[in-house]
Amino acid sequence: MNGKKGSFAINIPPEATRTKLPGTSKEGSIGAFPSSKAWIWSVWEFAKEDSNRVKFALKVGLAVLLVSLLILFRAPYDIFGNNIIWSILTVAIMFEYTVGATFNRGFNRALGSLLAGVLAIAVAQLAIQSGRVAEPIIIGISIFLIGSITSFMKLWPSLVPYEYGFRVILFTYCLIIVSGYRMGNPITTAMDRLYSIAIGGFVAVLVNVFVFPIWAGEQLHKELVNSFNSVADSLEECVKKYLEDEGLDHPEFSKTVMDEFPDEPNYRRCKSTLNSSAKLESLANSAKWEPPHGRFRHFFYPWSEYVKVGAVLRYCAYEVMALHGVLHSEIQAPYNLRFTFCSEIQEATTHAAELVRSLGKDISTMKRSLKTSLLKEGS
Repeated sequence: MNGKKGSFAINIPPEATRTKLPGTSKEGSIGAFPSSKAWIWSVWEFAKEDSNRVKFALKVGLAVLLVSLLILFRAPYDIFGNNIIWSILTVAIMFEYTVGATFNRGFNRALGSLLAGVLAIAVAQLAIQSGRVAEPIIIGISIFLIGSITSFMKLWPSLVPYEYGFRVILFTYCLIIVSGYRMGNPITTAMDRLYSIAIGGFVAVLVNVFVFPIWAGEQLHKELVNSFNSVADSLEECVKKYLEDEGLDHPEFSKTVMDEFPDEPNYRRCKSTLNSSAKLESLANSAKWEPPHGRFRHFFYPWSEYVKVGAVLRYCAYEVMALHGVLHSEIQAPYNLRFTFCSEIQEATTHAAELVRSLGKDISTMKRSLKTSLLKEGS
């Protein structure tokens, strides 16, 4: 068709020069899985970010192994039988990331199992004495009542922290009462399973406390100190970028307000401080269950004060986030005006950041070293 009016030419590149589509493999398949090297690298970075993650995983494996030895060896298995599986289940459910969370979960597990066992024995005895006809009816009614009552009570506001305990009561009671009904001896069944649960709970607590313990109190302490530093760094980053900006075009604020601003890493850290409320409360609740340890050698340590300080710090973080919003807004002050007040803005920023860091340092060292003059300058 070349040379004719209205004709066109189609050039097909040779096989060797064709461009491979993104995401295709050597065979040309699209959407292939990432390479094993990239996956291993991502796992390495995840573990390197917090070494406690690896410790926690190894501790869980050790605890499960110790309980499994009761089944692998013949002597303990002849004593406990198949009920020892409850020990493995208890370790898997009860073992938490921090020591405090494990104590909390263990308390709910122990109290729930004990109450469920006592109720199951009492109801089973009553059902047996009522005769073979009425026995399944009484057991069925009791299961319905226990399920309804526990499900209602765990929704009660003041009992929400013990929600797991009510769930333990429900499934432990049902399993004991039903299996005891079929096996013919509910008291023996209940006692064997309570023994197995106690063994699993003891192993979980023992491993979590004495093998590379991860204390919720220490995690809470570090989290709050890091939040102070994040707010100070983000404030300095925002002001620095604002003063260095020479009037470049800004995208509309509505399009950038939800962005992560990849060129501002401290902004993301400050943003995470705003979302730290649930984490601080969770760590504080777990820390209340921990015995005195490390720097926190007092009973009834005021962990709730950390949550209050974190709430006040979030107000400062909101102000810093508002400054970031001004930085990325479409309407900007003239550069020459910003340059005129550059020294005053930098001085105020330095004092404010120094004040926030000093407060974080005092919390970190647990010593009061902040001077009154610094507070006056910061205000």
